[in-house]
Amino acid sequence: MEEMAMGFRFFPTEEELISFYLHNKLEFEDDKTSNIHRVIPILDIYRLDPWQLPSHCGELCHGDTEQWFFFMPRQEREVHGGRPSRTTTSGYWKATGSPSHVYSSENKVIGMKKSMVFYKGKAPTGRKTKWKMNEYRAIKEDPTSSTPMLRHEMCLCRVYVVSGSSRAFDRRPTSVGETSSAGVVK
Repeated sequence: MEEMAMGFRFFPTEEELISFYLHNKLEFEDDKTSNIHRVIPILDIYRLDPWQLPSHCGELCHGDTEQWFFFMPRQEREVHGGRPSRTTTSGYWKATGSPSHVYSSENKVIGMKKSMVFYKGKAPTGRKTKWKMNEYRAIKEDPTSSTPMLRHEMCLCRVYVVSGSSRAFDRRPTSVGETSSAGVVK
């Protein structure tokens, strides 16, 4: 495995996850996206419990203790019009709230995000855990249609444990301006 520079972290924005990583994975052949797998591997995450996922993350993210990323192919039952099975051996992922749009920096809808929480045990009596997941799907770009269509062949999942910080993933400044070495806007 290649050694990364001290301080290397994979901390993409939602726009980068969809616009770059997910779109490249959907549009190009595997040999052209092989380096992406070093950071975001393909995995059916519903075959594993969430605490097993960090050991399956991309080789360049093995030291990350906060979040892990996976491409997940569409399940066979989804292909035939069914709902995906989000159960694991010890629990299930439950959607929370309504799916939301993900916007580009130009304020254009580029995808959808569905948030989920992992419950240990069987529905409906499962116990809520601190494991969360955001499932991202890209929008099919079709200049001839005014209605955006979701791409379902693969999604990108961000799995994490709740930290208590309201801005756990967005460590960038909230306004345009310089930042100090501690990441505080001056």
